Amino acid sequence: MKIAVTSTGNELISDVDPRFGRAKYFIVVDPKTLEYDVVENKQNLYSAHGAGIQAAKTLVDQKVDVLISGNCGPKAFDVLNVAGSKVVTSAKGRVIDAIIQYKNGELQTVDAPNVEGHWV
Repeated sequence: MKIAVTSTGNELISDVDPRFGRAKYFIVVDPKTLEYDVVENKQNLYSAHGAGIQAAKTLVDQKVDVLISGNCGPKAFDVLNVAGSKVVTSAKGRVIDAIIQYKNGELQTVDAPNVEGHWV
């Protein structure tokens, strides 16, 4: 299993980025071992349009099973959903805390996006 968490930095102790499409990094974690890879999202940071869709495609290419973020818009949600990736929104705090909360059942997957498109 692979869990991706939107992040403001490139470490497990970095804060969860509330944005999805324009998050600075995705921390892709194996929840069993806590080994992780850092995926930069710089191509989407200042994108005028399509940042969420492109970010979602990046995670699909990484074969991510679960996305944990503060927010996720409708187009990105659809891309992830079609690919079979689950989405968790409203995460806060550090990346490592979000991973632990998800493993403990404290964060739940959602059935719909929690923001409208073009949320900055």
